[in-house]
Amino acid sequence: MDTSESSTEPRADDTETGASGPRGWRRWAMDTRPLRRPAYRRLWVSTVVTAVGSQLTAVAVPKQIYDITGSSAWVGTAGLAGLLPLIVFALWGGAIADSMDRRKLLLITNSGIAVTSVLFWVQAFAGLESVWALMLLLALQQAFWGLNAPARSASIARLVPADELPAANALGSTVMQTGQIAGPLLAGALIPVIGLAELYLIDALALCVTVWAVHRLPALPPLTAAKAGSAGLRGVLEGFRYISGHAVLLLSFLADIVAMVLGMPRALFPQLAAETYAPYGEGFALGLLFAAIPLGAVLGGLFSGTFSRARRHGWMVIGSVVVWGLAVAGSGLSSSLWIAVAFLALAGVADMVSMVFRGAILLSAATDEMRGRMQGVFTVVVAGGPRLADVLHGTAGTAFGPRTAVTGGGVLVVAVMLILAATMPALRRYRV
Repeated sequence: MDTSESSTEPRADDTETGASGPRGWRRWAMDTRPLRRPAYRRLWVSTVVTAVGSQLTAVAVPKQIYDITGSSAWVGTAGLAGLLPLIVFALWGGAIADSMDRRKLLLITNSGIAVTSVLFWVQAFAGLESVWALMLLLALQQAFWGLNAPARSASIARLVPADELPAANALGSTVMQTGQIAGPLLAGALIPVIGLAELYLIDALALCVTVWAVHRLPALPPLTAAKAGSAGLRGVLEGFRYISGHAVLLLSFLADIVAMVLGMPRALFPQLAAETYAPYGEGFALGLLFAAIPLGAVLGGLFSGTFSRARRHGWMVIGSVVVWGLAVAGSGLSSSLWIAVAFLALAGVADMVSMVFRGAILLSAATDEMRGRMQGVFTVVVAGGPRLADVLHGTAGTAFGPRTAVTGGGVLVVAVMLILAATMPALRRYRV
């Protein structure tokens, strides 16, 4: 693995770390070494703000659409309206991130997201009450996000040394998962007090902090001269050819697709809450089911100290996907809400491990001139997989019942992942 592109900044001393690594409880606690590097710390701070602020808007938009229409179908349609721009611009954004200064691209896209949040505030403050305006703004916001995400993720390998990549990914993933818990809770508390318009405004003001943090990053130009046409369709296609020629990258994407498409049961949570766990209170059960996976992911991140010492990254991905499948299957077999939630929380821990090491593989196994495109595909897979799972699990739940669908999905994840690991050795052989 080439580490010449990693940060050359000297590592801060750790007085509690010897030749064998941290001792006692610090072996398990989150590895925060990347935060000692000013450039990464600024990028991480911008992620903290984005993680919470974006969830405010993610709650406000469907709430406003439902208030206008009284229809959940319109809410679902709005979600699809944001998906296509995200897919298209994430793939294109990856190619752009490989052909220009990534700091400059982050400045442009974060500013665009901030302006979009201001426009959300303007339409709400003016009482426009137009679903089409909301869907247009949502599509614009997701387009900017698609352009932003590959550059943000690809920049990490230029800000920390290779041996700190798992720790850096754990820090970022933990913040994003925490935002998925704290953001909606904060939005739910603020909407009755200040209203939707002000919620958009808070997100817009918070994004100013993000723009400032990105502005303080060092320049991140391409390490090699960009090829003509690399920021267009040709560049996107080159990214797919690159993946097809590197088995470990292809398998890292397939592992996530297997886990998310076959094993993400969130579409069945409302039915489970209304039928299987109704004695616990439908609303209470639904909230616990939705919170369990991100809560487990946050706990996994907080106790991710061992991640930095793992060298067999391929086996970590394989093992975490298998544990995810087993945990999801266990939740489907559980007639007790609390046991089901415990299994889903375990699935969240496994998902965090998978995210960390798949991200590390993408940043370490790909060359810098391809990292943006790899992260663009990664963004599409992460965004698209759960949505395909919603369709698959919703259909299976109607046909076979929700618990059978959840259990069957988890078992399929285990079976398919083990088959991939057995028949395609590149992932299990990959180590750093």
